[in-house]
Amino acid sequence: MQAKIRKILKEAVYGGHPRIVAKKTTKEIFDVFVPERESFGHYSTNVALRLAKSERRDPLKLAQEFVTKIRKNSPAGFFEKIETVPPGFINFWLSPQTLCAELQKILKEKSKCGSSKIGKGKKIQVEFVSANPTGPLTLANGRGGFLGDVISNVLEKTGYKVEREYYVNDTGNQILTFGKSILALAGLIPFEEHFYKGEYLKGWANEHKRFVVKYTTNPLLLGQIAAGDFLKAIKNVLEKKARIRFNRWTSEEADIRSKKFTSKTLAIFERKKLAYKKDGAIWLKTTAFGDDKDRVLITKDGFPTYFLSDAGHYLETKKRGFNGKILILGPDHYGYVKRIQAAAQIVGLKNSEVLITQAIRLIRDGKEIKMSKRRGEFVSFEELVEEVGRDASRFFMLAVAPETHMDFDLKLAKEQSMKNPVYYAQYAYVRAASILKKIKNKNPRLRQGFGGQAKIKITDKNLKLLNTPADVRLMVKIARLPEIIEETARTYRVHEITRYATELAAAFHNFYEKERVLGEEEILAEARAELVLATAIVLKNLFDILGISVPHKM
Repeated sequence: MQAKIRKILKEAVYGGHPRIVAKKTTKEIFDVFVPERESFGHYSTNVALRLAKSERRDPLKLAQEFVTKIRKNSPAGFFEKIETVPPGFINFWLSPQTLCAELQKILKEKSKCGSSKIGKGKKIQVEFVSANPTGPLTLANGRGGFLGDVISNVLEKTGYKVEREYYVNDTGNQILTFGKSILALAGLIPFEEHFYKGEYLKGWANEHKRFVVKYTTNPLLLGQIAAGDFLKAIKNVLEKKARIRFNRWTSEEADIRSKKFTSKTLAIFERKKLAYKKDGAIWLKTTAFGDDKDRVLITKDGFPTYFLSDAGHYLETKKRGFNGKILILGPDHYGYVKRIQAAAQIVGLKNSEVLITQAIRLIRDGKEIKMSKRRGEFVSFEELVEEVGRDASRFFMLAVAPETHMDFDLKLAKEQSMKNPVYYAQYAYVRAASILKKIKNKNPRLRQGFGGQAKIKITDKNLKLLNTPADVRLMVKIARLPEIIEETARTYRVHEITRYATELAAAFHNFYEKERVLGEEEILAEARAELVLATAIVLKNLFDILGISVPHKM
C-alpha cells in the first residue's frame, strides 16, 4: 500500500514541478508512514515539509497544491479522504473499495500472501551463528541465529534465492589452543591463561580419555576431534530445538584453505597493490576503505590470519555465483565490520552487509541471572530454549532491534497470559480459528467456505456493512502485510514484523470484543467471516516467517 501511495505522490510531486524534477535523485526525498494516531489517517507523508525550504514555499500551501494533483492523478475511489494539516503534512484515508480489494487479494493468495518478486531471483548468502565449535552456543549466538533465520525467510518470500550458511572455523591456532586446553584440563600439560576453560570442556576430556591420551603429542588433531563433537551438538540445538536451518556448513579447512582461496585472495590484494610488507608481516590497506588501521594478512611467522581466511571465504562465495552476502556477527565485533567490507569490495562481492547483534541479559523477578545450574559458568542458548520454549525464545529475541541491548524476562516469557507478547499474538489466531470452526459447524451454506478455502466473494453490497471502527481498523491492519515484508527485505529490521504481529493481534482482539460474526444477519456474517479468515491467513503467514508455531487451541 505504501508503494502505491508513493507512486501517486511521485507523479504529483515530480510531474508538476520542473525544478524538483531537475533535482530529483534515485533516492526518495520524502517519507510515507503510518501515523501514531488514527485521527491522522491510515497513512501520512511529509513531502511538502521536505521540499518547502528548497522551493521557498509555505509547506502547508505546497501540501495543498500537491493534494489537488493527488486527487487528479490517483485511481478512482482509491482514497476515501485526503487532508492537509499544519505544519504541512498530508494525511490519507483508504476507501472501502481499496480495503475490499486488499481483503480479496489476501483470501485469494492465502499462504502466498505478502510474497513479491523484488529480489528478481538474485542469489544472496546469509551467514549467521558461525560460532566456533569450542563450546555450547551462547545467548548471543542464539539471537543471531533467530535473526538470520527470519531474514532468510523474508528474502525467500520476496523473490531472492537464499543460501543459509554456517561457517565453521575448524582449523588454525584456535583449534590448536582448544586441543592444548583439553590436555591441560586432563592434567597432561601445564595450564596457560589463554586456554579455554569450563566444566563442559573438562567433562568432554573425562569422557574421551582414550583420545586425550592418544593425541597428547598432537593437540591440533585432538582439538579438531573435540570440535567435531561440539559441532554435532551445535547442529542438534539449532536444527532440532530452535528450528534454525542451514543449507550449507562451510569448512574453513576443507572449503577455503584446502582449495587455496586464501592464496587466491592474497594474489588479488597484491595485484591491486593493496597488500604490503611491514615488520616482517603482510598487511592489507583497509584504511583506504574507511578502517581505522590496516590489518595483518600473514604474520611475521608466516601464518595466514583469520582475516585472510575470511577474505578468502568472501571470494569463494563470489565464485559460486552469489550477488551479495549478509553476515551476522555477535557483540564486540564492531571493529571487524570495516575490514571485512573492505575485503568483500576488493574481491568483487560489493553487495555486502554486516549486522551486529548486541548482548542479552536474562532477568528473573527483576534480577539478572548470570550463573548456569548445569555448567556453573553461563546460561547457554540450549538452556534458554529448554526453559521458556522455542516460540517465546524466538519472539522475545526478535522483538528488539538487534543493535540494541535487551533484557530477556524469563518469568514473562513463560507466562500463559495476555501479558506475554507471543501468547497475545498466538491467541489472536486461536480466536480467529475458533470463530471459523463454529461457522463450519453451524452454517451449512458457509461450510465449504472456510478452513483454508475461501469461496464466498465479498461484494460491494455486504462490504459496506464492514464500517464500524473495529472493522475498518482490522482491514487497514491486514492490508499492511506486503509492505511490512518488503520493507524488512530492504532493511533487515525483523523487529518490525514482531511489532506488526502484535499490532494486528491487538486489532483483532478489539474486533473480537466489540463485533459479532455468528448471530448477525447473514449478509453481515458473511462479510465478517471473510474478514476473520483473512486475519487468520495473515497471522499464519507472520508466524511462518517468524518461525513460531500456529496453535489451534490454548
